[in-house]
Amino acid sequence: MPIINFDYHPQFFTATILEWKHLLKDDVFKDIIIKSLQFLKKEKSIVVYAFVIMPNHIHLIWQIQDGFKRENIQMRFLKFTAQQMKFRLADTADIRLNNFLVNDKDRQYQFWERNSLSIDLWTSAVFDQKLDYIHNNPLQDKWKLADLSENYKYSSANFYATGYDEFELLTHLND
Repeated sequence: MPIINFDYHPQFFTATILEWKHLLKDDVFKDIIIKSLQFLKKEKSIVVYAFVIMPNHIHLIWQIQDGFKRENIQMRFLKFTAQQMKFRLADTADIRLNNFLVNDKDRQYQFWERNSLSIDLWTSAVFDQKLDYIHNNPLQDKWKLADLSENYKYSSANFYATGYDEFELLTHLND
């Protein structure tokens, strides 16, 4: 059973690439997500319990820490990763950058769908259900990204199976 701090609930967070495009299929873009999460962890604004980076979306179980607001952390995370994705595509003259052009007053490019999902995890049972969902996501027939969940690199499944945290990002749910 996970120990949950009920002052600041862990949250299941999902963000999707604009129009479900498969931009995150490339590891370079997955690494942008990882680096942003590592930064937020280092500044102690979040604790990350679980994650998976799929070709067109991400799922996290994270916990916003005391002194930080969920809306600000989510906005910073999504804004930073979008900027880094844009810079990467522009620097490499990747024509996919045109797929993210938008006609909005406040931006020229958009990488994330608006209104990402954030759900408070109030009980251990719901926490465990979301953890299983995240770890099994790469195994779905639609994706088949690995033969075993712990063999998918961009997921926390291996950490829960072996204790090894390749990205030095995670906190075990029982810590």
